[in-house]
Amino acid sequence: MTTLPKLGGTPFLTDAGLETCLIFHDGFELPQFAAFTLLDNPAGTEGLRAYYRAFLDLAGEHGTGFVLDAPSWRASPDWGAAIGYDRTQLAAANVRGIDLIAELRREGGDANPVVLNLPIGPRGDGYDPGDMMSAAEARAYHAWQIGVAADAGAEIVTALTMTYLEEAQGIAAAAADAGLPAVVSFTVETDGRLPTGMTLAEAVRQTDDAVGGIAYFMINCAHPSHFAAVLDDPALAARIGGIRANASRMSHAELDQAAELDEGNPAELAADYRGLLAALPGLCVLGGCCGTDLRHVDAIAHACLPAMRA
Repeated sequence: MTTLPKLGGTPFLTDAGLETCLIFHDGFELPQFAAFTLLDNPAGTEGLRAYYRAFLDLAGEHGTGFVLDAPSWRASPDWGAAIGYDRTQLAAANVRGIDLIAELRREGGDANPVVLNLPIGPRGDGYDPGDMMSAAEARAYHAWQIGVAADAGAEIVTALTMTYLEEAQGIAAAAADAGLPAVVSFTVETDGRLPTGMTLAEAVRQTDDAVGGIAYFMINCAHPSHFAAVLDDPALAARIGGIRANASRMSHAELDQAAELDEGNPAELAADYRGLLAALPGLCVLGGCCGTDLRHVDAIAHACLPAMRA
């Protein structure tokens, strides 16, 4: 049985800003920010392999487990349709994504645990809630992608970059329906609140209340300086198991207008992560989001893993 990350357990690493790395470092074009489109051709698939292998090697160097994401954040029906994929084509892309990460796990052996993760992105924009669904609508909408991936061998589902409560609840419920453990990762604005204005503590509490059995919560696509101040709530902090922060201190609105990638400073970001450890006793997954790459995750691992293992 695959070892999954658990609150306060053995630390795992995960990757960085997949899409920003592929676009700005590797020169790939990703329509609608959809990395799954690279699975349609050998060059794109090899680009994904090279990206993932570097992070798997890094986890091996640090002696940690690894949460290995399929390139599925935008592989849901509405986004697929927006770039010309019908349901049959989109199902095949989701299966190829799980097959690819399963292949990479086999290639690496079993020295450290590797978890096959299905990241599920928002139905709408990653920064703006836009037209919000009810929890029931979100459950029905996301169930299709989760079902396809579960049949293909996904082992955990992560609702990534959630901007509002009901969609997070719906994804977690759909994962439970498919028999998969769920992780919920909210994004926040510079004031530490969700884009809807809801506090992070309230979003976590209400999601836990609505959907039982969520493994842990994460924060992604925001800089640590945006949310460090809200982690003084012990009930909230105890449920945060993962951080995938942005390299940049800019707001979502500023990032949307930026013409160039803001890579920040890997050492400074790592120090910011290190500063979060005292407030987050259950932290078990470390990675990055927009603007981060292998350098950032390596620096974060060096800064945090010794203290997490002490």
